[in-house]
Amino acid sequence: MALLPDIIARANTLLLTQRGHLFPWAPVFLALGIGSYFAMLVEPAPLLLVAFAATSVAAAILALWLKSGPAPVIWALALLAAGLPLAAIRAHLVAGPVLTNRYYGPVEGRVVGLDRSASGALRVTLDQAVLARLAPKATPRRLRVALHGDQHWHAPQPGERVLVTAHLSPPAGPAEPGGFDFRRHAWFQRLGAVGYARTPLLLLEPATKGSVARLRMDLSARIKTALPGERGAVAAALMTGDRTALSADLLRDLRRANLAHLLAISGLHMGLVSGFVFALVRLMLAAVPYIGLRVPAKKIAALAALAAAAGYLLLSGGNVATERAFVMVAVMLVALLFDRRAISLRAVAVAALVVLVLRPESLLSPGFQMSFAATTALVAVFAGLRDSNRLARGRLGGPLTLLLSSAVAGLATAPFAAAHFNMVSQMGLLANLASVPLMGAFVMPAAVLAAVVMPLGLEAWPLWLMGQGIAWIMAVAHWISVQEMAVRHVVSPGSHVLPLLSLGALCVILWQGRLRWGGSVLVALGLAGWMQSERPDLLIAENGSLVGVVTPDGRALSKSRGSGFVAGVWLENDGAPMPQEEAAALWPAHVAVEQGALRVIAGKKAAAGAWCNKGDWLVSNQRIEQPLPCQVFDPKSLKQTGSIAVFDGAEGPRIETARQRAGDRLWNHWVWQKEFPLTR
Repeated sequence: MALLPDIIARANTLLLTQRGHLFPWAPVFLALGIGSYFAMLVEPAPLLLVAFAATSVAAAILALWLKSGPAPVIWALALLAAGLPLAAIRAHLVAGPVLTNRYYGPVEGRVVGLDRSASGALRVTLDQAVLARLAPKATPRRLRVALHGDQHWHAPQPGERVLVTAHLSPPAGPAEPGGFDFRRHAWFQRLGAVGYARTPLLLLEPATKGSVARLRMDLSARIKTALPGERGAVAAALMTGDRTALSADLLRDLRRANLAHLLAISGLHMGLVSGFVFALVRLMLAAVPYIGLRVPAKKIAALAALAAAAGYLLLSGGNVATERAFVMVAVMLVALLFDRRAISLRAVAVAALVVLVLRPESLLSPGFQMSFAATTALVAVFAGLRDSNRLARGRLGGPLTLLLSSAVAGLATAPFAAAHFNMVSQMGLLANLASVPLMGAFVMPAAVLAAVVMPLGLEAWPLWLMGQGIAWIMAVAHWISVQEMAVRHVVSPGSHVLPLLSLGALCVILWQGRLRWGGSVLVALGLAGWMQSERPDLLIAENGSLVGVVTPDGRALSKSRGSGFVAGVWLENDGAPMPQEEAAALWPAHVAVEQGALRVIAGKKAAAGAWCNKGDWLVSNQRIEQPLPCQVFDPKSLKQTGSIAVFDGAEGPRIETARQRAGDRLWNHWVWQKEFPLTR
């Protein structure tokens, strides 16, 4: 019995050594609770959610009453228990109808978003939609249509009410079991249908004058008029978030050079804008001694920077990445108002808590993971150098600090970029060293000046200066991207790898004392798991339209055209991307399965005359109506399983389905039809 008090005493002593360093762990435990919700294979019952919420409240009250001793452990329990109901509440709040079958016909709605697809087609996001033959309560709240063909009749603008004849379908599930779940992503974006149109988009009602969206697009048009070409497209993306004029070639160059983050209005841009305004206002106040000595210049500058950041958030469209960046900057500026240290791990933790409470689903996004990984690593490294009085000073201080910050941010974000995008930019450090300083010292200050003088019609000179910096960044991106060693492709890791890497790195950064190095064991386990990642020997798309088989020369695909997105995802996840035509050329004449052969057919005529032998596997993109003696994978069966992965083993093939990996959740199509009827 004496053992238990001794363990408790040792635990209390251990917690005392962490005094003042435990708060940054708060978002970690909240994230673990949120992650447990998304890892579940069935939707948690209401009673379970109530139990977790009650446990969280009770634990928080107990921790407040105790104040010391085991209070930190109880706070951790409270946050862990709060994550599950918090994520569930958010998932139910965004719930809405989702299309359950294909739709072709007139689509009417209000434009609320514009972007471009991977193929470069303009996409419009609509709300207040009206679909023929579909009941209002079964009509998705939002839908997205890619515009193909001749669309010179009308250039859509946010706020307009438009009409188009479109093909729509439900959001697609994972391209392979365990892969990126677009259905879940679309659910939290309130997207209930996606599709395309080849007919002209027509204007029904113009946009309301004075709306923020209309102001953004007018501003974007002025920027592109004053600064034509690719430079104007980049300037518009940086200032207003309008990326519709960016070319596919430029985006490819930026991704290969690890400079794509310069286009996303995120922490870097928000920090540069607010930092420039803060420094400018403080300098202006200090330049007048009579004012500078009588007013709190730093706090006034912080308020001005906060207002500038809020205006930038509003002007840039307020997407999720920009909202996250604004929260991080706002926390730091508010800390300055209350005479607290602006840049600290506590400030980063507060920002992470705010983001996770407002949007729990952001935990799964690459943007959240990469931005907080970079910020946490940078704050920890420079805080350690500051405390040890090792910060570089003198003439070499600036270049060394820039080199160190780029290296730290690159190393911190590299695992997440590789896991999500299957690519490591091997020359990314060089590209960032050549571009980021110019972005901070030249491009963004010019953008702020252009925005300030634009009401006076004087934006031409600031935009010209901004364009010179953008031209340099574009040149760097293109030069890096054409180098043979620019990128290295990697295989997709298992679902356990990133959590292990993240927890291990957080232990090293946040824990105090020698025990912190225990986190390196978790990092090693994560890297070992990544190196042993297993890829499926056979993949079947969720509609039966594409099949991929591993061969000695790489993954062979069943057709050279069509299902290009799925084909690209499979090849990238293999860590060996290639053109679909080349992968189709690898298709073998005979593919053996356990007791027979794999047969792949396409089209209604082939499906009507389909045949197979016992033990064969038959894959068809059309329903097979007649009974057959073999295993059939057609749209009817795949609709209930999703995409399929097959792994060869000593004991026979192991089959995994997207439904087995994703579970029966709110956002999956096998649940939708129970919730939202299709007919009036």
